Amino acid sequence: MFVQQRMTSNPITIPSTATIADASELMRANNFRRLPVVDNGKLVGLITDRDLRSVSASPATTLSIFELNYLLAKMQIKDIMQKKVITIQSDATVEEAALLLYNHRIGGLVVIDAQGTAIGVITETDVFKCFVDVMGIIEGKTRLTIDVTDKIGILHEITEIFYQMNINISSMVTYTLPDGKKEMVIRADIGDAAQLSERLAAVGYPIHHIVHIK
Repeated sequence: MFVQQRMTSNPITIPSTATIADASELMRANNFRRLPVVDNGKLVGLITDRDLRSVSASPATTLSIFELNYLLAKMQIKDIMQKKVITIQSDATVEEAALLLYNHRIGGLVVIDAQGTAIGVITETDVFKCFVDVMGIIEGKTRLTIDVTDKIGILHEITEIFYQMNINISSMVTYTLPDGKKEMVIRADIGDAAQLSERLAAVGYPIHHIVHIK
């Protein structure tokens, strides 16, 4: 799955010469937490709600609320925006986007094309939704967790049993646990769970958790 399939296209942007008040109102009206800063079609920065809070009133300020509002009305985005923006290409995978979000501890990425034009935004919420879809949670069905080992032929051996029992698999994910062991999570339309468990265990793949998700 690719970023272009999950991103919000044609994002609302703001020029670097706009005021802090303009950015604050635009974020509030659209319930945004970040805005790409674009000049002449090119991405030049990013402004976030945290950046705006950093220049808002605090109990320690010696300015009156009127003086502060006056300054904010005059201060421009370019004075406080983040100039080093973490971006991603639209043809990158969602996994790559998730890794960037995780490594940089940020909530969103500006998506750019080869010319450096901002064409979208992908957020942590978009990535979470992708995870939900890949795991098939919304579809419900039966969720199995199977103990597996890292060897050639695992997928064939397991899916062959599902095929023989005429069980349709909706999703399948394999991951490594902190202790190095591996598990496979399968979501499928299962009628006789007991028989399936018995047959999988017989070929070395015991089910250690099973639950029906409605």
